[in-house]
Amino acid sequence: MEFLNDALPLLLYFLGAVLLVVIIMLIIKLMSTVDKINILLDDVEEKSQQMNGLFEALESVGNTINKANNSIAGFVAGLVKKVYKIRKKVKRKKQEEEMDEDE
Repeated sequence: MEFLNDALPLLLYFLGAVLLVVIIMLIIKLMSTVDKINILLDDVEEKSQQMNGLFEALESVGNTINKANNSIAGFVAGLVKKVYKIRKKVKRKKQEEEMDEDE
């Protein structure tokens, strides 16, 4: 029993020291990895800034196409509305003529 009282604290101190060394090594590797990730993110940010002009141009083209589609749709809707009104007037005149003929 006396052996355990002497050996266990030494074993725990040794394992604690080993754990401390392993944690320090992991922190050093983690710092290296974070530096590499920062470099990668800076590169991605730089490239996204370069692509920003392209995306703005595409958005401008898309907005122009959308405006053209809206004006064409409005024109067609106006034509359909006019045709419908003319057709309705013709139908009313026909009904009035039929009523006049019946009298």
